[in-house]
Amino acid sequence: MRDFRRFERCTRRGEHGDGLSGGGMRGGGGSGRVFGHGGLRFVLLQLIADKPSHGYELIKAIEERLGGSYSPSPGTVYPTLTLLEELGYLSVDEADAGGRKRYSITEAGQGFLAENRVTADAMLARMNGGVDGAGPRGGRPPQVMRAVENLKLAMRMRLSREPLTPAQASAFAAVLDAAAQQLEQI
Repeated sequence: MRDFRRFERCTRRGEHGDGLSGGGMRGGGGSGRVFGHGGLRFVLLQLIADKPSHGYELIKAIEERLGGSYSPSPGTVYPTLTLLEELGYLSVDEADAGGRKRYSITEAGQGFLAENRVTADAMLARMNGGVDGAGPRGGRPPQVMRAVENLKLAMRMRLSREPLTPAQASAFAAVLDAAAQQLEQI
């Protein structure tokens, strides 16, 4: 239990973050947290329990499970892996020729995962549902999410240029209102 409290103190101080890192979802969207405070450690432990992996493989596995809507940054994943190793929950196999470490779960890690099964399962379920339901089983088709991101980018780009005149502001609002009305009819 003492080790867990150490982890919580570190994450509160920002030494080992494990939610979204700056920038949110890839493609410029969102600023919310995918896993919530401390949730990534449970996902990483479970993924490693399922199959010992390199950090890069873990990043790609999370991105794949979220249907490409989010990819955790190396600056988020690697410090969390290091901390889990320091806590005795992971062990590192010899680095391969490329210097990559392969992580395996330890008995202590299996115990920690078992003690926190409800939380770990909730994090995995959230991941399988995607970011705000955007994952492969979440019901938001990728082409729709791409179009939403394109619209947001176009709006940001136009609004970052010179200020809109009153006529331009009315036209801008009319385009958005018309799109909203059309979407309601689908």
